Amino acid sequence: MAVAVQTFADRLAAEVERKQSQLVVGLDPRLDLLPVELRGDVARFCCGLVDAVAPHAVAVKPQLAFFEALGPAGIAAFDEVCVYARRAGLLVIADGKRGDIGSTARAYADAYLEGDEPRADALTVNAYLGRESVEPFIAAARRSGTGIFVLVKTSNAGGDVQDLQLTDGRPLWHHVASLVAEWGEEVVGEVGLSSVGAVVGATHPRAVADARRLMPQAILLLPGIGAQGGAVSDLVRAFQSGPASALVAASRSIDYAFRETGGDYREAAGAEAARLKKEIWAASGW
Repeated sequence: MAVAVQTFADRLAAEVERKQSQLVVGLDPRLDLLPVELRGDVARFCCGLVDAVAPHAVAVKPQLAFFEALGPAGIAAFDEVCVYARRAGLLVIADGKRGDIGSTARAYADAYLEGDEPRADALTVNAYLGRESVEPFIAAARRSGTGIFVLVKTSNAGGDVQDLQLTDGRPLWHHVASLVAEWGEEVVGEVGLSSVGAVVGATHPRAVADARRLMPQAILLLPGIGAQGGAVSDLVRAFQSGPASALVAASRSIDYAFRETGGDYREAAGAEAARLKKEIWAASGW
């Protein structure tokens, strides 16, 4: 008899409740910013960050571009960090913004979201190619208990495309949000949240409120806090669908906190993660 797979949304909700945290720490390893004593050892740097933030965060979000830029050694480091993070009790959201059609999308889904031990618990996805490009990722989520976060309204300006006005007066990103809400109905967990989430920039507070209204069951992944200028106090409405209905992502402000405070990079990262965790939980109202 087939065993029901626990959804990504339900697994995430359990971790949010256990840690009372909605913090996601982005891992953006840049060789020019690493502590000199690490001598460019990206895996060691990221694993040190994992140790520092594990008590305070529910997930890490390794940015694939920074690993891929280092060639085969970078990909090996990415895999090492993902395994290490999971062993530390963190979920892994691979920030790859993948999106293609047919067999190519299937291959991306296989690479990150499928198998007995997928490389990541969730993956960021670009839906510009339409339903055909997203379906393989949704199917993978259904089979493996993984999740996706579809780019909806990103933390950069992006207005030349995302804010284009449709004939009915809505901005284009509103249409994408409505599609995400529709696609997500297929993978709703027991907590009432979907494993098809959405990336919405914390730098656009009004958009965050609109996104919550348009996608009531989606988990919102909110990047842009800290170095990009987003403020936690502007995100209150994102949590209206429950404590796990939004995740706040911070990368550079945690990864490189030591460059502001001095001292050991792990201690600085842990202190900033602890501070943000408390601020986000208080703002969420739960």
